[in-house]
Amino acid sequence: MTENAWTRWPSREALGPIGLSRPRRLLAWTVRLLVLSMLLWAAFSQRHVGPWGALTAAGVALAALVSWAFFRTTYEHRLVPSLALMGVLLGIAATAEATGFNGPALVIWCGCGVSALERLPLGTAVPVATAALASYSAFTDDAWLTTAATVAGLALAGYVLRLDAEARGNAQRLLAQERAAREAEAESAALAERARIAREIHDVLAHSLSAQLVHLEAARLLIENGADRERILERVVAARGMARDGLAETRQALSALRGELTPLEDFLTELARTADGAEVTVTGERRPLSAEASQAVRRVAQEALTNVRKHAHGARVDVRLDYSEHEVTLNVRDSGGRPGELDGSGGGYGLLGMRERAELLGGSLDAGPVGEGFVVTLKVPV
Repeated sequence: MTENAWTRWPSREALGPIGLSRPRRLLAWTVRLLVLSMLLWAAFSQRHVGPWGALTAAGVALAALVSWAFFRTTYEHRLVPSLALMGVLLGIAATAEATGFNGPALVIWCGCGVSALERLPLGTAVPVATAALASYSAFTDDAWLTTAATVAGLALAGYVLRLDAEARGNAQRLLAQERAAREAEAESAALAERARIAREIHDVLAHSLSAQLVHLEAARLLIENGADRERILERVVAARGMARDGLAETRQALSALRGELTPLEDFLTELARTADGAEVTVTGERRPLSAEASQAVRRVAQEALTNVRKHAHGARVDVRLDYSEHEVTLNVRDSGGRPGELDGSGGGYGLLGMRERAELLGGSLDAGPVGEGFVVTLKVPV
């Protein structure tokens, strides 16, 4: 629901000192000290002050204290206490006028009119300011035209101060919102980076552990079937090598997150060297890839070759990396072969994980049988 302009308070940012420049703060305090000095001068310049000097000083001090309290209660948006304090100030002015202190009374009435228009809701400020400035008009000795001009000027000054304060308050709120948005953006970026790191480490471990599982489970089957020691040892050594490679890949992933990537072509060549029967072909004009895109190609190539070892043992594998104008395409195709010893054991990362990684980058992944073999095609934007 939209708040009524006549009942709406100026915001706390508008009523508070935050956002005021140092010169404006000095000016505000100068004006307050000037008003207090005018009150003291007007009070003690009266001829009849005589023995009433102590009471006069107490009255001025009381007016200053009530004014400070009025500023606090309006800042806290407490209407009833604010109106009560304003009534006390108007009463002090009326008492001063009744006891012959005309000057202080006029100053207090003018201050009440300006402060009401600046700090109270308009629906309340207008009648309060009207009463204060009407009292000033009734007891001033100036000509009616001068009095009218003074009253109009004071009312305009109070409203202009209100508009200026509200503009400053709006600026403070916008600044706070911008800071909050920046903090939220920084937090979101940090969370995204954490997710990216977690995804990279997960993919490395999934690939490495899956490959180790292949060899360890094969060793178990060999032991159960009474195979000779050399074949079992071969599988155990291969699993140890996979663990060592997994650690190296983890270090490489962390280096990639720091922007320390080895060339993608060299990585694929080295990967194909460890996979029997794999050949790598690179076509198109080579172009730099983002760290995320490069890591996606590496992980998909690793997972595809792991699947070949598991499900098409002994197959010939063609790994093709093609650079085009807007995307890079990785194609891993095998010729088909006999199922590995762990054809039904399942995998770690799998096609679903590869597809999710590609979609996070705005790319795509297709996988399926072709003839007697299987093909995995990854496309990611450059």
